[in-house]
Amino acid sequence: MEGEAEQSDNEGSFSKASIPKRIAIVAAGAIVNIIFAIIVYFILISTSGTYLSNEVDSVVDGFSAQTAGIQAGDKIIEISGEKINNKYDLDEEMNKVNSEEINVKIDRNGEIIDLKVKPTEVKSKVTGIYLDEQAKIVTTDKESPAEKAGIENNDIILKINGEDVDGSREKAIEILNKKEQNVENQTIEFVLKRGNAEVTVNLVPDTISTYYLGVNMKYAEDNLGNRCINGLIETKNFVFSMFDSIKQLFTGNVGIDQMMGPVGISEVVAKTNGIREFFEMMALISLSLGVTNLLPIPALDGGKILILIIEAIRRKPLKQETEINIQLLGFAILIGIFLLVTYNDILRIF
Repeated sequence: MEGEAEQSDNEGSFSKASIPKRIAIVAAGAIVNIIFAIIVYFILISTSGTYLSNEVDSVVDGFSAQTAGIQAGDKIIEISGEKINNKYDLDEEMNKVNSEEINVKIDRNGEIIDLKVKPTEVKSKVTGIYLDEQAKIVTTDKESPAEKAGIENNDIILKINGEDVDGSREKAIEILNKKEQNVENQTIEFVLKRGNAEVTVNLVPDTISTYYLGVNMKYAEDNLGNRCINGLIETKNFVFSMFDSIKQLFTGNVGIDQMMGPVGISEVVAKTNGIREFFEMMALISLSLGVTNLLPIPALDGGKILILIIEAIRRKPLKQETEINIQLLGFAILIGIFLLVTYNDILRIF
């Protein structure tokens, strides 16, 4: 568009438009990417089935729900004052609880019952390792036992406690989940392939506590309305997960070596099975492009929007030379990141 890359005094050019109009023009492409992803993902989810409701289908033996007298058919409508409309709401609230009693309000055939429930604690072992299908380390959590022990991205697990993993993530998980490995402070030995060398690493997993009511929820009635509700719930989670990923990148919880570029994306797309999985990946890529492009980084649309906001505050535009230099610096940084991400993609694949 005339006046977008350089100043122009011609009527109707980008430079002559008001700042809100220029921001709208710059943001339009990214917004279209985001809207497209939302529409595609919503259609995929809303045509796949309904959601888990707030109605109890069954209770798990020995868990707190059974002890408190919760029954199949009860509807969990509140936990600690927060409304529960579906299984997602229930999980959100249970993620906040600890070993203390919580207030659970249920609807039993129209009768509202208030219960005091102490959630059941379940302890599990966490190494902080994430694997691909071939038991290669994709990433490790920050400050996790794996990172502290020196396990690195792209290491391939050959053995765990002397047992062959056979290049299978499922086999690795099966070995890690064996009862004898769930003893407190139990050391786990990993034999890893790192480049052309074999490395032995010992680590003690962290023990974490998770708290459960011990209920299985019933699916909502399968109709158009509930399918659309399911689509809205899952699409909202899908969009917010992208923003959360970017937040983790900027807070250092996710490293640049965990990012994926065109080479990595191509490899993932090539492995998709069926048209549905292909469209899910397409929606993810479109959302990623849209959200990333709105980041306030020079050379991206978000950087241009930031410059326009600065212009609005200053009540005059930046010098064209200054703006060009800012954009060139941003472009150089992006090219550097692109090359590094591509290099990491190649290492992951080969």
